[in-house]
Amino acid sequence: MSVNDVLAKTLADSLNKKFKDTNKVAYFLDGSDATPTDIKEFISTGSSTLDLAISNKPNGGIAVGRITEINGLESSGKSLLGAHILAETQKKDGVAVYIDTETSVSQEFMEVIGLDLNKMLYLHLETVEEIFEAIEEIVTQVRESDKDRCVTILVDSLAAASTKVEMDADFDKDGYATSKAIIISKAMRKITQMIGRHNIALVFTNQLRQKLGVMFGDPWTTSGGKALPFHASTRIRLKNTGQIKDKKNNNIGMKMRAQVIKNRLGPPMRHADFELYFETGIDDDGSWLKVMKDHKLVKQGGAWYTMDDHEGNEIKFQSKDWSEHLQDKEFKAHCYQLICDKVILKYEKNFGIDDVIIEEDASEE
Repeated sequence: MSVNDVLAKTLADSLNKKFKDTNKVAYFLDGSDATPTDIKEFISTGSSTLDLAISNKPNGGIAVGRITEINGLESSGKSLLGAHILAETQKKDGVAVYIDTETSVSQEFMEVIGLDLNKMLYLHLETVEEIFEAIEEIVTQVRESDKDRCVTILVDSLAAASTKVEMDADFDKDGYATSKAIIISKAMRKITQMIGRHNIALVFTNQLRQKLGVMFGDPWTTSGGKALPFHASTRIRLKNTGQIKDKKNNNIGMKMRAQVIKNRLGPPMRHADFELYFETGIDDDGSWLKVMKDHKLVKQGGAWYTMDDHEGNEIKFQSKDWSEHLQDKEFKAHCYQLICDKVILKYEKNFGIDDVIIEEDASEE
């Protein structure tokens, strides 16, 4: 151990002794200590390709112990993606909590995507004060009963929540947007530490609002001030990129793009494309085939695809048969590994300044 290492160890022991009445404060990030930055568990979003875009590792997703924000315009699939996360929580024998401020929950859709409504806790709350008081109570009570069980809390949505002052005021009064932002800011500082300490996944859906008069940079902002964007480890922006129709021209789903606009779990600004059907939810199998096609892992000739399976044999299939092929666990694992090898970013600096493209930020002009 070097002189600096010995000094660092002495400092760590001294600081932990000084703050012995609270939690441990000094750590080494070499793997010898379990630290507050460690992510002990991930929860899938229901889309394997989005999971990879977020966590940049196999079998990832959103992080337990962190805050995730899902934002987008109206009818962009925010609530549906949140419901998928709750369903994935239950698959891990976890506790799913749905805090609803919009009173627009589709029980039928929730059951279709696999949510057990008999085990899901549903709360209808109207104000941001009630939301954060409920979150604090849920975290405290659940950890008194079970310290290790996976818990996900979905708040749908922050934009629809009012404040107690606003609820009691006249319609013609202004200035309550500022008070809402202040309340959220104060609550976030406390809740962020609490869910990290007790290993709870907290997900907010939020509404995109357009900034007026913006000529450069991002023209969009979200409701509730800057606190949620700051405290969120992951921010996912959803966009409806097209409608899916059947042969009778009925809308049966929509094409989705999820862009990870902020990410403390992996590289930011990555995206995933998938299709969401109103009767069945996210078509995860279909997104696998699209990624494999984009990365030339399968060859397409007309309506037929060809590729080598896990045993090295060439197989031929149509897209309608793809899900059936994925029922074979060995073949599915083979395809997933192929996708991971192409999608997961390796942190290697094997290029020079002339090998990259640098885009100037127009917002700084």
